[in-house]
Amino acid sequence: MGTNGSTMLEPLRQGLPPLDPAAVSSAASCALPARYEAVREARKFTRRTMDQWDLGHRFDDVCLVVSELVTNALRHALPAGAQRLPEQTPPVRLHLMRWTERLVCAVRDPSHDSPVARDSDDFSAESGRGLFLVDSFSDSWGWQPLAGSLSGKVVWALFRLQPGQATTGGSADS
Repeated sequence: MGTNGSTMLEPLRQGLPPLDPAAVSSAASCALPARYEAVREARKFTRRTMDQWDLGHRFDDVCLVVSELVTNALRHALPAGAQRLPEQTPPVRLHLMRWTERLVCAVRDPSHDSPVARDSDDFSAESGRGLFLVDSFSDSWGWQPLAGSLSGKVVWALFRLQPGQATTGGSADS
């Protein structure tokens, strides 16, 4: 994407009313351990959350994107050896946030490196298609470096919702 915060967040603003973080109607967050089984945990968490929000009909696309974002965080954003240290504080966190007209999936990780989308023409490669899939199944995506006491970045994907699709409220955290 870009090199500064406003550029990286621009896709959140395209064609939609301004995003007010205080106006989020529902939010859920889940800490994920530094092991690949966390991808399955992220999918289960996403399923439960989307069912609570009556958004189960969007689950397939959202789940694919969540799986790719979490896999990328585990594969590319963790320091060497982190996979062998499950007793540490979970370095990856999945956030789901819902507004009236949009759902945002965001994965926080400790790396400052920007995500790199690979060439979408090489479908025979065993890896490197994750961000192509994120781009294909979400309405937009980007990333934002963290500031203050938080270190790392957040990679997010936005899904547009039809008005009335998100009818129940609530928030969850695990």
